[in-house]
Amino acid sequence: MTDLGEQGTPASAADLAGLRTGLERAVRGAVAFDATARALTTMDASNYRRVPLGVVSPRDADDVAAALAVCRAHGVPVVPRGGGTSIAGQATGTGIVLDFTRHMNRIVSLDPAARTAVVQPGVVLDRLQDAAAPHGLRFGPDPSTHSRCTLGGMIGNNSCGSHSVAWGTTADSVRELSVVTGQGVAVRLGQDWAGAPDGLRALVEGELARLRTGFPDLPRRISGYALDALLPEKGADVARAFCGSEGTWGVLTEAVVRLVEAPRARALAVLAYPDESAAAEAAAGLLPHRPLTVEGMAADLVPAGAGLPRGGAWLFVETGGASEAEARARADAIVRAADVPDALVVTDPAGQRALWRIREDASGTATRMPDGSEAWPGWEDCAVPPTRLGGYLRDFRGLLSAHGLRGTPYGHFGDGCIHVRIDFDLMSSEGVARFRRFSEELAALVVSHGGSLSGEHGDGQARAELLPTMYGAEMVGLFERAKGLWDPDDLLNPGMLVRPHRLDENLRFAVLPREPVDVVFGYPADGGDFSAAVRRCVGVAKCRAPVAADAGVMCPSFRATGAEEHSTRGRARLLHEMLAGEVVTDGWRSTEVRDALDLCLSCKGCKSDCPVGVDMATYKAEFLHHHYEGRRRPAAHYAMGWLPVWLAAVTRTHSARLVNSLASVRPLAALAKRLGGIAPEREIPRVARETFSRWWSRRFRDRVRAFVRDARCGQRGAFPGFGGDTVVVWPDTFTEYLSPSVGKAAVRVLEAAGLTVLLPPTIRTRFGPALEGLAEYPAEGAPDGAPVGDGVPRGPVGDGVPLRPSAFNTLLSRRQRVCCGLTYVSTGQLDRARAVLRRTLDLMEPYLEMDGTSVVVLEPSCAAALRTDLPELLPDDPRAARLAAAVLTFAEALERHAPLWTPPRLDRPAVGQTHCHQHAVLGDAADRRLREAAGLTGSLTGGCCGLAGNFGFEKGHYEVSTTCAEEQLLPAVRAATDDAVVLADGFSCRTQLEQLAGRRGRHLAEVLAEALPEGHP
Repeated sequence: MTDLGEQGTPASAADLAGLRTGLERAVRGAVAFDATARALTTMDASNYRRVPLGVVSPRDADDVAAALAVCRAHGVPVVPRGGGTSIAGQATGTGIVLDFTRHMNRIVSLDPAARTAVVQPGVVLDRLQDAAAPHGLRFGPDPSTHSRCTLGGMIGNNSCGSHSVAWGTTADSVRELSVVTGQGVAVRLGQDWAGAPDGLRALVEGELARLRTGFPDLPRRISGYALDALLPEKGADVARAFCGSEGTWGVLTEAVVRLVEAPRARALAVLAYPDESAAAEAAAGLLPHRPLTVEGMAADLVPAGAGLPRGGAWLFVETGGASEAEARARADAIVRAADVPDALVVTDPAGQRALWRIREDASGTATRMPDGSEAWPGWEDCAVPPTRLGGYLRDFRGLLSAHGLRGTPYGHFGDGCIHVRIDFDLMSSEGVARFRRFSEELAALVVSHGGSLSGEHGDGQARAELLPTMYGAEMVGLFERAKGLWDPDDLLNPGMLVRPHRLDENLRFAVLPREPVDVVFGYPADGGDFSAAVRRCVGVAKCRAPVAADAGVMCPSFRATGAEEHSTRGRARLLHEMLAGEVVTDGWRSTEVRDALDLCLSCKGCKSDCPVGVDMATYKAEFLHHHYEGRRRPAAHYAMGWLPVWLAAVTRTHSARLVNSLASVRPLAALAKRLGGIAPEREIPRVARETFSRWWSRRFRDRVRAFVRDARCGQRGAFPGFGGDTVVVWPDTFTEYLSPSVGKAAVRVLEAAGLTVLLPPTIRTRFGPALEGLAEYPAEGAPDGAPVGDGVPRGPVGDGVPLRPSAFNTLLSRRQRVCCGLTYVSTGQLDRARAVLRRTLDLMEPYLEMDGTSVVVLEPSCAAALRTDLPELLPDDPRAARLAAAVLTFAEALERHAPLWTPPRLDRPAVGQTHCHQHAVLGDAADRRLREAAGLTGSLTGGCCGLAGNFGFEKGHYEVSTTCAEEQLLPAVRAATDDAVVLADGFSCRTQLEQLAGRRGRHLAEVLAEALPEGHP
């Protein structure tokens, strides 16, 4: 065997090359030793970090055996890994990581009659549930990570989930397991010692008394090896004993699992209690009613407006039945038995899903305390007998207080299992020392209540060091002897369960910079610290869900490619390693990070759908800014990042018709796309011959002339279009130059609702440099460069008298317009974005000084940029926060300023997709109410259209862009009836629909404007 360096890794580059070559020759699956593959697997969802040598994605059991043989010859450890959602550190290692999600992810067979399924270790739990559901069956255990955790990981950790009070742990659902041992032997594990290594039976038979008395009797005892499953009275079940061994006994290649009958109907009773201790004490009393779940949560983890009954903590108690009435009757019986001040019973499946999402997101939500400070796992899932849970929680709270720590318990109250994230300081030596002291004292507290250090997620590195506190030295010695029989070379996941690493070493925070990184965005939710922003990703991996859940968005690029580096978690891991500088060594110049971020659509779906609010769109813009600082950028950054400049130039030179004609000539269009870095498959959008602002100005002048003419004739009346509240309609780049029909329609509807519509002021300046924004010049006659005008274009001013601009003046002058800076932000041109936004604030200042000013932004992506990017890019300018607060969507403006207005009735079905920025940043509640009032029925889909501004136009992105559109949007539109209204408020969404489906999508304003009576203002 090769001599080993530190932590069991090859001692030289030659050893590493030999290992890689050996694996590439022996394994038919993928072998990756590059920085990206290694960086993606340095961490799981725990506090720990280890850098592997490489990653192998085996195709089958033969590949697994071959990889183990090579690693055994080189003395390199092996770590099996599924979804990477382990919370105790057992899915990390310094040797070779076996990734089963890429190839060994199939459901081999499903037998409804026998109620069994044969699965590979990389299959995601939800895929098994979907396959079993048509037969009225399901897999019993269901962790909150069910949309991305794998069966192999569940077996390795003996996972449980919220339904364990009804269906037990994963070990209760396992029949047989196919395993390759550390010595490369393929065995089939089952009852009556099937597959047991030599010596295991003798070991157990020599320790029967200890095994019969040394394990606590509680439903959620996960810590240590389940050697008691090998007792003769329990059937000597080797497969059951293997569950929870955390990849230290063998590598799973296939499993036969038991399925259970799924209730045809369910009801969810939400019971309110004063605090979590009261809820905990009540939980055990509900078990005789045979509920499916008894889950507990405290108010700290519940968002405002969740619709829960009044209380400080709640039990989520689910019941099942053959019919909705039966399930409801059982839930009502539990409510009566609970005798609580307030309760809620929900039978609607959508309502139940919304409530369960609160519970499932808690593992991420709990990572932030109410004041925004960070909280971490480490004591995530201790379990005590359910009847002792209330007393344990009171003692636990006392221990937290004694150490000056905070945490919010939640979890499986019916099983006595508590999850909690605690605000440990894991960045300083003093904080880490306190983490150790607290851990040692908490372990003793759990044992004093007859509990288990782990009740679901396993021991890993987080708790294995403390197993002697729970089991005593003799039992832990027995664990070590069992490990030696299965894996005598200590090849498999060393440092876990036996001979463990210390709980306070290998912490993932240790490698991060201690001083704040110099960045452009303000990151107010993270104290201005980019490292803290990156630390938000704790690895729960909701972004890896194969389907956007609950009409969500995150993460479209992962669902298109299935590659970890294209998930939000994967990108966050690469940024973490970029800051660490060990695996990704080039800092902001890193090509690994750049390539991973390249397929980020900047949809901001993670900002709302990620339980901890990771905002990868902002991180991408920050990275691109630094990556290309002082360097030449991709052509698309100039072509599409500077889109407002080019479109303004087309308008200024009155060349829209010429540009559109040239774009229709295929050779010229192909040349333009190649020079501009645009995908050749894309059609170039047509530029409007008259911009929205020019239409508005012409209309305004016509109204003035008509008003003056009528006044001279003695006819008196109100100025047309002026009446109620005043709103400012934002002429975003897309509405202004490419889709002015949206702006015209919005003005018509807003005026029909009795509102006064204005546009932001503009200012005309002499050209200095050839390109807009490289320098600023005040308008002639305008003091201090102040805005002149109220949206009506004016030429240069002389002696206080407006002059009609000549063609020469038009070419040599430019009009400063408001702009949200979106195209500059999305391409990482943040200095340019800040300059544009400062100019915008200068122009908008007169309106911002007026109380109650509302700015109606029709393009959702621009509205999102103004609400979030603007105040983060200019945090020291108070005007930025005022403008952000003034931004309203079209529907919000009508709801706030014309609450009594009734929209025209359409009484038609609607189809389309909620814009991803609206979903993530703006919210669509007002839009849904407006659609309902107008008689537009049906729900819009989730997901992302895939065009996403410049993303879908960039060369190399077309395939991913179309895959995103085909996930939800295009199928929904194709399935719509002929009379359905296709809604798409975003220009990108409308363009994608037109180019991929040949369907015209319309903004909600256009649909309402068309339905207004003829002659209506």
